Amino acid sequence: MTNVGEARRDLGARLRGLRVAARLRGYQLAEQAGWHPAKVSRIENGAQSTSEDDLAVWCRITGADDEYPDLLATVRNISAAWVEWRRIVGHGYTSHQRQINGIEERTELLRGYDPQVFHGLLQTADYARALMAAGMAFLKTSRDLDQAVAARMERQRVLHKGRHRIYLLIGEQALRTTVGSDEVMAAQLHHVLTLMDLPRLVFGIVPADSAFFRRTTDFVLYDRRKVLVETITAETAITQPREIALYEKVFTALTEQAVHGGAARALIAAELERRENGS
Repeated sequence: MTNVGEARRDLGARLRGLRVAARLRGYQLAEQAGWHPAKVSRIENGAQSTSEDDLAVWCRITGADDEYPDLLATVRNISAAWVEWRRIVGHGYTSHQRQINGIEERTELLRGYDPQVFHGLLQTADYARALMAAGMAFLKTSRDLDQAVAARMERQRVLHKGRHRIYLLIGEQALRTTVGSDEVMAAQLHHVLTLMDLPRLVFGIVPADSAFFRRTTDFVLYDRRKVLVETITAETAITQPREIALYEKVFTALTEQAVHGGAARALIAAELERRENGS
């Protein structure tokens, strides 16, 4: 889901399906629940949030108690997982980096994809600094850049310690997106070539001419318990099993398109030559 409105409408459609399957009209469900008649319509159209109590009543009346756990995860995801970036950075980028570090430390299998830039675990300090500085300038919140970069570098311990398995993909565009300068990019590309030798890291590049199958943004899967998706205005934490399964499906499709090993190194080497020789 990319925003709260879409998530509410999706939930409303599912609840409407349960009501219809139970052969109840909206006013009949509202009457049995003791609600105002308009409440059912507002919930089904995504105009009103659904509380956990509302959901329990809905499932009981429609005879859909077996659907309750999955729907409950959706309700909690809608109410708690949508966090505005301004609220995240209100306490500084450093705090957010440390929160992500905690999640990564607890994750055994981390899988991530970014179509445009390198994941934080793969970044040099200069690349991270340029990327964060651009984000701070966009949001007009420039106050803890040095500490935030240091915290991002600290996160990279998971590449070398613990029982972590890490599978990171980028779109080919990430090689060509200039973060900082050509010098910063050249150092970043050399750094990734070195990291590719790490035994716990699998790195792949999705070629620019890969067949389209689904629009995607950047996302990270933490085991099978959470997905973080970053958009322009917010970071969404997805915990609903049905949605996590879809992100796994997308990641699997991307891995099938991606090149690894020697083929990935060849793409990086070609971009390095272009950056370093100015061709």
